[in-house]
Amino acid sequence: ASDVYKRQELDTPNALQAKESPSRSDDVVSQPSKRHRKARTVKPNRRSEETINSILEATEEVVLRSGADRISILDVCKIAGISRGTFYRYFSSQEDLLDTFSRHKRDNFHRVLMETVGSVKDPEARLDSLIGFIDDYLEETRARRLLVVAPEYALSFFRRIFHDSILRFQDALDIVFDDWDEKLGVKLDRELICEMIIRYVLSEVLVPEDGGRRLLPARVKRLVASLTCLLYTSDAADEED
Repeated sequence: ASDVYKRQELDTPNALQAKESPSRSDDVVSQPSKRHRKARTVKPNRRSEETINSILEATEEVVLRSGADRISILDVCKIAGISRGTFYRYFSSQEDLLDTFSRHKRDNFHRVLMETVGSVKDPEARLDSLIGFIDDYLEETRARRLLVVAPEYALSFFRRIFHDSILRFQDALDIVFDDWDEKLGVKLDRELICEMIIRYVLSEVLVPEDGGRRLLPARVKRLVASLTCLLYTSDAADEED
């Protein structure tokens, strides 16, 4: 799963509308400009997708180095190996770039999740595959570094993907929940279980375990087992009442 996670997804933006124009004297864009620059519509093709991907990878390097409040467009261009004119063919402003970057990271997370677990048909193996994906994500991700250099942006990103991730985890664990429902004879609260798993993952980003992540798979399994047992007990008590 680790190798799969390293592959980047191409996130080609739609035609961009008129937004802000960069200052010629300052490559760092921190406040919206009163002037507007219209980004030209670029027809999606392999070359344009590769350029966009390079820009987004460069954006991650710049954000991790200097934060998200004051992004140097010039630095992004240098790392991506493009001119500023090429940059403004695809992105009209700093806000446009950060918005696309956030969607790119979110969609990549969900895509790799489904690629990792989607082909696993055995329920128990599917759960193990999901836990392995979480383990690899915490190993490979730069989320902790992002939290240090750009805390406000990082927290905003976590909030942005939170509810959508709950739905994606439910889809990823559908055969697992079906198996548990049949074995326990009750309908488990799938949304709540997935929410607690995701909250646990975020807690590992915010407050890493002192002893490292070697016990993470076992801890996630214990969490899931406790939740299913608790929900089963609660449902059984409701039926008796």
